[in-house]
Amino acid sequence: MLEISDLKVHFPLASGQVVRAVDGVTLTLTPGEVMGLVGESGSGKSTVGKAALRLVPATDGGIRIGNLDVLSARGKQMRDLRSRAQMVFQDPHSSLNPRMTIRRAVSEGLILNTSLRGRALRDKVAEMLEAMGLPAQFHERFPHELSGGQKQRVCIARALVLDPELLVLDEPTSALDVSVQAQILRVLRDLHKVRPEMTQLFISHNLAVIRFLCQSVAVMYLGRIVEAGPVARVFEAPAHPYTRALLSAVPVPEATRRPDRIRLEGDIPSPTALPPGCAFHTRCPIAEKGLCDVTAPPEVKLDDGRSVRCHLA
Repeated sequence: MLEISDLKVHFPLASGQVVRAVDGVTLTLTPGEVMGLVGESGSGKSTVGKAALRLVPATDGGIRIGNLDVLSARGKQMRDLRSRAQMVFQDPHSSLNPRMTIRRAVSEGLILNTSLRGRALRDKVAEMLEAMGLPAQFHERFPHELSGGQKQRVCIARALVLDPELLVLDEPTSALDVSVQAQILRVLRDLHKVRPEMTQLFISHNLAVIRFLCQSVAVMYLGRIVEAGPVARVFEAPAHPYTRALLSAVPVPEATRRPDRIRLEGDIPSPTALPPGCAFHTRCPIAEKGLCDVTAPPEVKLDDGRSVRCHLA
């Protein structure tokens, strides 16, 4: 359903430097698959999601959604892309037009991409909003009259109203309170039950959310995928030291705190000056001098369906 091949997204700066936000990402999502894309802030995961829908320009590589070549799409093909693939953004407060009622916001995609009008249009929008837990008394309200969780439900309804084949969710709960996060996560979990054929790419830095919602996971570090595979296998026996460090940092109750907490030294390097060899070697607790700091690790396929980029995996 979604095939990303050696994707690169570089942003030139006025200083002459280049920000290598995404530097050779390859991902494949099958129809109905829910994949999590995780990593620290600045790892490039949101840029991958936006580039997949051509919301930011790709520097190199290939992106296909079904049989559509995303990077070469023009005219009617671009309109087809907008119908087949939708995105839910991180901040619901800035994702909605403050001058539009929520009914108008959700109906806009249908007006632009379908022939639905009049009562049929109103019924479709009302059905979608009510499915998101927003009954009729909310439909003529403006965004400032809604809570953060209600706004995010509107954003999800707006994305789903076109019945997309692919849904990209860019940290849809990170700007919400914890109790509201739980509500939205239940909505997303139920969504997969109702529409099992829809493919989802769920971008997050919250590993507990990925475990809860996703079937597979890809771990990003400094613009590259360092480990990918089924959620159960990656979480139970992570092969890459960065994945192990992320999992060891997941908060747990004090009474059950793990003794194997891995504390990474230093900050993530600048994407304008990537380190040689393995990009993680500057923080890796097991890096070998003369190997990890010299040679970039190739992708290794493991017997259990995972892939990992690490000389020592």
